[in-house]
Amino acid sequence: MLAVIDYGAGNLRSVLHALRYLGTEHVKLVHHPSDLHDAHQIILPGVGAFGAGMEQLHKQDLVSPLKDAIARGIPYLGICLGMQFLFEHSDEMGSHQGLGILEGYVTRFPNDMGLKVPHMGWNQLTLTRQSPLVTDLSDTNYAYFVHSYYCVPQNREDTLITADYGISFCAGVQRNNIYAVQFHPEKSQSTGLRILSNFLKLTATV
Repeated sequence: MLAVIDYGAGNLRSVLHALRYLGTEHVKLVHHPSDLHDAHQIILPGVGAFGAGMEQLHKQDLVSPLKDAIARGIPYLGICLGMQFLFEHSDEMGSHQGLGILEGYVTRFPNDMGLKVPHMGWNQLTLTRQSPLVTDLSDTNYAYFVHSYYCVPQNREDTLITADYGISFCAGVQRNNIYAVQFHPEKSQSTGLRILSNFLKLTATV
């Protein structure tokens, strides 16, 4: 069963539409901890503010079950805010604690770049290494971004994809069964569908 976490702020409609297009069956929207019990894969999409999103995950008692599922080897795909949540903290509108699964933090694009923030539109992806998530992709692929904050992993080996917007920033990560992208695969046409399809082929290690 593929679990898609619904904490009230995710871009669920577009994600579910893309999954249906790929022929995905047995998708379950997760609202309560018990909804994760039979999950073989987890997708956490997200838009909005980091602090408000984490607060809602806590309110729905999803933080500990989510961390437990990831620790047990269930493949996890974070999208946009779902990637940022993986890190220790964010400075968006104050200081807010994340899931702390990956070491590092989330911060805003610098004001002195001379570029509009939020970063919104298509950007070229640079793959830093091979991974099941990026099978059949290359540095000629573009993806669609909408964000003002970006992740800064402490461990360079966690970075899977980078992109450039005034600065080079981390646009995707992978560690073991943890996968995440800052861009929106559900809005990134063939590139995004390939990433979602690659993720759907992953199997749990438990």
